[in-house]
Amino acid sequence: DTNNFRHEILALSAGSTGPCGAVKNPYFSRLPARKGGRGVFVAHIGRAPRRCNRYAGANFPVISGMKRPNASRDAAHGPMIVSASYKTDIPAFYANWFRARREAGSCTVRNPWNGRDFTVSLADRDVDGFVFWTRNARPFACELARTARTHPFTVHCTITGYPRALERAVAPAEGAIADLHEISCRFGPDCAVWRYDPVTITDETPPEWHVANFRRLAGALAGATNEAVVSFAQIYAKTRRNLDRAATATGNGWRDPEPGEKAELLEALDVISRENAMKLTLCTQPDLAETTGMAAARCIDAARLDRVAAHLGHPGVSARTRGNRPGCLCAEARDIGAYDTCPHGCAYCYAVTDHDSTRRRHRSHDPFAESLTQPHAGEAEGARSRRRPGGPASELTL
Repeated sequence: DTNNFRHEILALSAGSTGPCGAVKNPYFSRLPARKGGRGVFVAHIGRAPRRCNRYAGANFPVISGMKRPNASRDAAHGPMIVSASYKTDIPAFYANWFRARREAGSCTVRNPWNGRDFTVSLADRDVDGFVFWTRNARPFACELARTARTHPFTVHCTITGYPRALERAVAPAEGAIADLHEISCRFGPDCAVWRYDPVTITDETPPEWHVANFRRLAGALAGATNEAVVSFAQIYAKTRRNLDRAATATGNGWRDPEPGEKAELLEALDVISRENAMKLTLCTQPDLAETTGMAAARCIDAARLDRVAAHLGHPGVSARTRGNRPGCLCAEARDIGAYDTCPHGCAYCYAVTDHDSTRRRHRSHDPFAESLTQPHAGEAEGARSRRRPGGPASELTL
């Protein structure tokens, strides 16, 4: 049941006894018969400590003693971290596609600048770790458990609690808060990162509103994470068009505050973060970081992944710094997402040109395609035989 973290991810064979049971291979257990048979491996099943039940309400099994298989690496590839994805929300909307591509061992990604496709290996030996970006981790619960058995990962969960005028199809903040606590308990405190970004100043969300809202969310997230990443909305041309459309539709005007006003707000958020045992970091806004003295964020953080690897019993992770824009301190990584594929409908989004066409693209998505943007084969022929009732949107839980 991917809609509840309380439910165990592993399907134990009937009649298995003791701490050592026969378990279905996670990458075959839910794929159709034409994709392959069912494998079996052995795992040790333990019990989570009761402190993890703050939100779940019951104990749940956890994996212990598992080591990353096939840790050898082709020297030609070098270390590689996979980002999934700052261009879209794969955990919320494309969990089935990610599962199929992990089983296949690779995926195809289109370069947004030149339109050319390239292949990213997802084979265990070619991946050091994963960085997941999401607003709703719950549909991805099974994949997090599967990934924890083979690789370290971090989850950047954006929780803003913005009004519907800005976020018309985002899951409620309360559920995301509970999920981040659960992730931290199950996979370690370094696994979970809270993102409060982009900070968007509008008629409904003035600076004083952000202070009160951030205080409420930080208090609820205390103990779940040790870092809060913030940034102010970058007003690209695409962002400006989306914000203007939303303002026309809702009457919620927006503005880009002056640097001094941004610095004052950041100082207030920093105080709140420290009160809740979090470090406030600023994502890719070097001028503002220099003005305020605030630490710059490393969203794809090899050091954090290395700590998660130690916690989960996997080989260490290291990677050189290679950001994707000026001021970015992220480690070198391959992102497997695609622009114009996220149907959350956020008014300030830089990754979506038109929300209506993006929703149509999501409905036509083929979870068994090599590429995230490849439409369902039946769409071109007018056939729907491969689609389950309701279509691949069953991956979506709101």
